[in-house]
Amino acid sequence: MNLTLHVWRQKNANDKGKMETYQAKDISDHMSFLEMLDVVNEQLADKDIDPIAFDHDCREGICGMCSLVVNGTPHGPERGTTVCQLHMRHFKDGDTIYIEPWRARAFPVQRDLIVDRSAFDRIMAAGGFVSVNTGGTPDANALPIPKKDADTAMDAAACIGCGACVAACKNASAMLFVSAKVSQFAYLPQGQAERKARVSNMLAQMQKEGFGNCTNFYECEAACPKEISVKFIAKMNREFMRAKVLKD
Repeated sequence: MNLTLHVWRQKNANDKGKMETYQAKDISDHMSFLEMLDVVNEQLADKDIDPIAFDHDCREGICGMCSLVVNGTPHGPERGTTVCQLHMRHFKDGDTIYIEPWRARAFPVQRDLIVDRSAFDRIMAAGGFVSVNTGGTPDANALPIPKKDADTAMDAAACIGCGACVAACKNASAMLFVSAKVSQFAYLPQGQAERKARVSNMLAQMQKEGFGNCTNFYECEAACPKEISVKFIAKMNREFMRAKVLKD
């Protein structure tokens, strides 16, 4: 198939940036979206044009590095799918595709489609850890964790930290990401030692980084490639209230 691409190009963090138009020719519908960009970059290199810079690593929907807004939707049109696993069979010959980076003050564009998401790292460093020494791997049945709590913690831990929730939110809120990280520990006994400090510190860092607040539009859940539920935002809010009321 042949496609028309409108791609955000920006030389560096200080450049104003603009959309550029390219033709993607002879694209197989079996390719992933990033493989299509690889082909386009080869075509650009043949014309001595700088290739399009974009983030990627595992290309298996695990690492969270891929971060593209495709036709106005983070990760593209397929629900529960990272852009690296979005296949070209979901597009048609002759389609026009708009490709942009995440848009958020806390995720400044570094070059083309690459943004700096180190704000997430700083939020995690502020409280996303446990100090309990668990030793070797225990038998699964040896830990007194109700199955419901264990399953819920695993649902929260599915977050890959890609930032699609931020890109989808009109307020550039990171509350779905933060709530998933807070909740995955709050449901487990190993996470109890820092329970109150964790939610307070992570939310404080989130505010410091310049992310907005949640206004319950649920776009974050819709855009999340791991379909993290907004119920974890409610859980995080309860954890925050608990931390403030039950002070040591």
